[in-house]
Parts: sequence; structure tokens; C-alpha cells
Amino acid sequence: MNTYFITGIGTDVGKTIASAIITEALEADYWKPIQAGELDNSDTHKVARFISNNQSKFHRNSYALKTPMSPHAAADIDDVVINLKSIKPPKTKNNLVIEGAGGLLVPINKTHTILDLIQPHYKVIVVSRHYLGSINHSLLTINLLKNKGFDVSVVFSGNQHETTEAIIKSMTNVHIIGRIDEEPYFDRNVIKEYANKFKDHL
Repeated sequence: MNTYFITGIGTDVGKTIASAIITEALEADYWKPIQAGELDNSDTHKVARFISNNQSKFHRNSYALKTPMSPHAAADIDDVVINLKSIKPPKTKNNLVIEGAGGLLVPINKTHTILDLIQPHYKVIVVSRHYLGSINHSLLTINLLKNKGFDVSVVFSGNQHETTEAIIKSMTNVHIIGRIDEEPYFDRNVIKEYANKFKDHL
């Protein structure tokens, strides 16, 4: 069984939708270690609503913070200190999808970032969404992961931008899982369609 860590080149690039698709494709378990804000409609709630299979389990956050901010800042407001040693992956015999928060170098406390949550054996999937500056952010993220020795793949999110996608692929030589288009909406059926597309590429 494998563990897949979903990260992005920034915030609001489509990590949660990508996590739902990959969770459905693998009938995997899902875990979001740190949730900041939207506790009544968290990313775990959202992914669970998108999943059709009966195998996936949804594990509790290690930290559930009230304020939608960077984890270190949200923790300060909640008078909590995020301890890296307290963030332990759930025990499961299933594949596990882990969703990060923001990008790789988002701080979780004064000394650690999201990158420190990624263990050497994890497969890392980077969600890249096109915007002005996204090539730079994609290359920085992918190359940092590659330099650390991680197995890295990419999911593109949003409308196709051929030149952007081509240069990211040619300059990093990473595996491209596919693209999640700019859909009018996402529901279980749409997630299932993408899961079937992505399944053989994971």
C-alpha cells in the first residue's frame, strides 16, 4: 500500500478536488493533518461528500484550528502550539491520501513547514494551476521535492494552457497524471469520471 501526499504550488489551486479524485481512484483513506478554518465544512467533509466507494475511511485532523490562516498563525490565535511529533499518520492497511495546507513552505510553527510532514517513502502529487507566475511556483515546488529525493507527479488544474504545461513538463521531466478541467460543478459523478481517467496513471 502507498501513501500519496497532495500539495500545491500555492493556495486555492485545487488540492481538495484532486485529493477527492485520487482518493476515489484508489479507494484510499483520506487524512488532512492540519485544518485551519471552516471546521463545520472542512476539507475532510468536502472530500467525504465526493466519494462513492465504500472502502475509504476519513481520519481525524491532528490539529483543527478555527481561523482560516497559515497554520502557525491560526495556532497562535487558538493558543495552540503545533508539535510535529504529534502529527502521526493514521494506521491503515489501505492506501492513504494526505492533503497538505497551502504550499510546501507554509509554516506550521516557528521551525517547521508543510514539507516536514512528508516522509521519504511518500509519493508526492503537486497540483499546478495556471496563473501569471505559476510556472515559477511550479518549478520551485517540483525541483525542491526532487532535490529532496521524492517521487513526484503533477496534476494540472483548470483550463488548459499548453505552453505552460509543456515547459513545466520539459524542465522537470516528471510524470503528468492528468488535468482537472474548469468544470461548472463537482459532484460524485464528476469525481468518479476523473477517478476512472486517473486510475491507471497513479
